[in-house]
Amino acid sequence: MSNQFKNLNRRDFLKKTAAAGALGALGANGLITQAMAAGDTVHFMAWSAAVDLVKSHVAEFQKVTGINVNYSNAPWAQYRDNLITKFVGNAPIDMMWVSDAWLPEWAEAGWIKPVDKFDNLMKYNAEAEKFCNDSMTYKGSQYGLTYYTDFMAFLYDDEALKKAGISNPPKSWDEVTEQCLKIKNAGIAEYPLMLALAQESWLIEFLAAMTYSHGGNFTDDKGNSIMQDPKEGAVRALQWVVDAVHKHKIVSPASVEIGELTGLKAFASGNHAFALEPKYRMRTLNDPKQSKIAGRVKQALMPMGMDGSHATVGWMRFHGMSASAAADKTRAENTARLIEWFGGKANGEYKFQKYLFTDIGAGFGVKPLFNDADVQNAYNSYADVNIIKEQQALARKKDVVTPWFGEWNEVHGSSWQAAILQKATPAEAMAKAGKKWDELKKEMG
Repeated sequence: MSNQFKNLNRRDFLKKTAAAGALGALGANGLITQAMAAGDTVHFMAWSAAVDLVKSHVAEFQKVTGINVNYSNAPWAQYRDNLITKFVGNAPIDMMWVSDAWLPEWAEAGWIKPVDKFDNLMKYNAEAEKFCNDSMTYKGSQYGLTYYTDFMAFLYDDEALKKAGISNPPKSWDEVTEQCLKIKNAGIAEYPLMLALAQESWLIEFLAAMTYSHGGNFTDDKGNSIMQDPKEGAVRALQWVVDAVHKHKIVSPASVEIGELTGLKAFASGNHAFALEPKYRMRTLNDPKQSKIAGRVKQALMPMGMDGSHATVGWMRFHGMSASAAADKTRAENTARLIEWFGGKANGEYKFQKYLFTDIGAGFGVKPLFNDADVQNAYNSYADVNIIKEQQALARKKDVVTPWFGEWNEVHGSSWQAAILQKATPAEAMAKAGKKWDELKKEMG
């Protein structure tokens, strides 16, 4: 499943928010009229993934509840803009799939509303991964229930390690360096560690995983930048990458031009011993039809940096409720029931998240599914379910998802690349990124 980020451009955000505000000037009567026109139908929009599965689950919901659902979808590439057009145009929309990257923008614009008041939804928080609940929360309010989740994983080619006489994968980034040098000196791989650091949508995931595992953060709990702090920020992680490229030569200098998919193919071809990749890629990497190293790829916990941990970054998508649905009691209650049917339990079971996993391999955010025999068997056919469970529990949300994320992220990614290309020191690079964050935060309030 793609994890593309559509950059949140500050100027576009302000423009679209202004448009939404103009429409909002029509007053509550406009919303009430819309609700009356919608009747008892819940209008549900998603991107075009697992369409037949969604239709089947919708049909079952209609049969059980008697509530009609108007389901529509759009390709992922057009989905965000399509939905914003519906929001601004006040088109009928009640429940929709939302990326965690869009939450601040859509909440600030008033297009989606919290679901905290629905006890039938909040009861699932206790069984959901913490980073999922955190990722659905903005300014203290929760906006939905999980649809899909995943995290950045540290993978290795077990056969490459054995050829170099290494019996266990590394537990720290220092050990990564040591093992990479051993593999490199044995002639097994010129650049044992694959890092995909091209300026693309995946980049923030790679950089966040490196930063978190080194004990750093980009911002503090008040949203202020600390990425430039040598002890609490991303400087240590960036320094490790710079050393890996230039001092130890275990990561290719071309890493700044390698995208996630290109890196995946290189790892699958047997060109590397280690790689940072989204966890769901293990299904591909251990498929003989798609990978030359199938059966050899295993996962280890994310290595720890000095004063760091095995933490990684996670991301998720969720079922949200529109402002127009929330404004009408009946529509809101019906929408909350559909959200529960998809994001919570249907007839007492986490059916939809299990369906998604067994059908297309999409990760789930509810912990009880790890105890499901079908899930365990499916995971264990290409991975170790216990390692996945342990690493997912250590995943953290991105602490930079804000209305100005996209504009800042361009500067941030370029800053990392400048340091890797030795056009700036890691300290200078992160100082530049931190300064940009502070400027945008002040400007956006």
